[in-house]
Amino acid sequence: MITIKTEKLTRKFADLIAVDDLNLQVEEGEIFGLVGPDGAGKTTTMRLLTGILEPTSGQAWVYDKHTVKEAEPLKENIAYMSQRFGLYEELTVLENINFYADVYGVAKEKRHESIERLLGFSGLLPFKERFAGKLSGGMKQKLGLACALIHTPKVLFLDEPTNGVDPVSRRDFWKILYDLLKERVTIFCSTCYLDEAERCRRVGLMHKGKLLRCESPEKIKKEYNAKTLEQAFITIIKEYESR
Repeated sequence: MITIKTEKLTRKFADLIAVDDLNLQVEEGEIFGLVGPDGAGKTTTMRLLTGILEPTSGQAWVYDKHTVKEAEPLKENIAYMSQRFGLYEELTVLENINFYADVYGVAKEKRHESIERLLGFSGLLPFKERFAGKLSGGMKQKLGLACALIHTPKVLFLDEPTNGVDPVSRRDFWKILYDLLKERVTIFCSTCYLDEAERCRRVGLMHKGKLLRCESPEKIKKEYNAKTLEQAFITIIKEYESR
């Protein structure tokens, strides 16, 4: 099943083309990684796919919902964890997750089991009475993920979720993501770490709003005779710039 689909998706800001004629498909139950330098269009792409921004032209569908015409019902099936996910530092871990359960309309009689499962899932159960402001960076990211998952979304959008987090916490965060795949959650993740991109089933390289390459990490490395994705991407961008 195709969970995310775009057709010539374009977004302009005055004279800047942030996303340029994007054609993309993501299958159910895969981790798809979007990489590229700052200003490549990754965050704008996520905002278009989550219905936060409307495209200048082109169309997109997420879980069979049109991102413009069906923006409200779309939100029932997705979760978006932005670079600055809105945790409330003066609230405890448990109070934060209950707040998001209220926002997403999760019935009170159903949420206890979900909250306990998510806190256990993310290793936060022993810290549920701790104020969010007292958590480490890695624990804040895990709490943000738990809050995003409280309404059991089918598609999870993560915008550089481990940026600035220590290596051990990054590893733990990715273990949680892999566990989510067992529940057939589709994960669309942007990252600035190419070692994380290597963990994705497929990866797309964006540069100046254009999707330059989209394939599995192994195929990309093999095609460009590169030992790492970084080497392959440098070659791809140089080829693009030389046209």
